[in-house]
Amino acid sequence: MALEIVPFDIETTGFAATDEVTVVGFEVPLGCRVFVQADADTANSEAAASELEATVAERCGTHVKLSVHASEAALLRAVGSFAADRLSGDDVLLVAFNGERWKDGFDLPFLRTRLAATGVEWPFRDMPYADLLPVVTRRFNVTVDGEDRSTLPGAYEVLVDGNLNDQDPFDDSTEAVAAFADARYADLVTHNVVDVLRTGELGAVTRRYCSKSDYSLKSLTPTIHDT
Repeated sequence: MALEIVPFDIETTGFAATDEVTVVGFEVPLGCRVFVQADADTANSEAAASELEATVAERCGTHVKLSVHASEAALLRAVGSFAADRLSGDDVLLVAFNGERWKDGFDLPFLRTRLAATGVEWPFRDMPYADLLPVVTRRFNVTVDGEDRSTLPGAYEVLVDGNLNDQDPFDDSTEAVAAFADARYADLVTHNVVDVLRTGELGAVTRRYCSKSDYSLKSLTPTIHDT
């Protein structure tokens, strides 16, 4: 598989259709590109955004480019602009861990609903997508002491080294909801970047040990879209 893997992950205010996207993160060769929804004071302050960016980069040990947006719609539009500029083309493979699988998954279904609610166009056109969760669970043994470790942090610890798990401020992804409500943006974004990096490292492992046929690639181009 000669495609450039681009891992992504989102954070939200909950799991209902009326909840909102709070963070979208991607990993590209130069580091992580992160889009954050925040309160007006943070969104309108270059100093606050710069400080947040530096804090997350230091915690995660990687370059981070971050932009802060005052609304969900603004965040989603920015993601669309980034995807059009950076992710379009035949050489990019978007990947996620439980982002969207056959009859299941979280990130892409949630994004579709929120894009429809805000009237923002679908950002991922002309690119293939693959979910890493079924590759990990079907092609690797991630059971430890009788426990299924097929969560993102669990599979990462079994198949990589677990070092990034120590950088995650949350024991569970649901803590991201409270972090956004409390304006703990550094913890929220750090968690997102850690998840993106863990996804990327698992992607590298699957590419090393799995064949092309082990990935269920799908096109993300919608049937109808604005030109």
